[in-house]
Amino acid sequence: MGLDIRWPIGIMFSLVGLLLVLFGAATSSDAAMYNNTSLGININLIWGAVLLVFGAAMLLGAIFGRKKPPSA
Repeated sequence: MGLDIRWPIGIMFSLVGLLLVLFGAATSSDAAMYNNTSLGININLIWGAVLLVFGAAMLLGAIFGRKKPPSA
């Protein structure tokens, strides 16, 4: 079995994080959107960045954490 579970997890979290970062950046000038629900904090931008960092860590772990096949 050559499938590492970190690949699909990393891709999924990176894509969702990227979408949230883009949405948060696009709506950062709309203060009314974030006033009532999140105390004026652009929560989409923050959590998008968190998800993007986690996804990148999973992808880096998949790239650099490859096991070498045992030599006979």
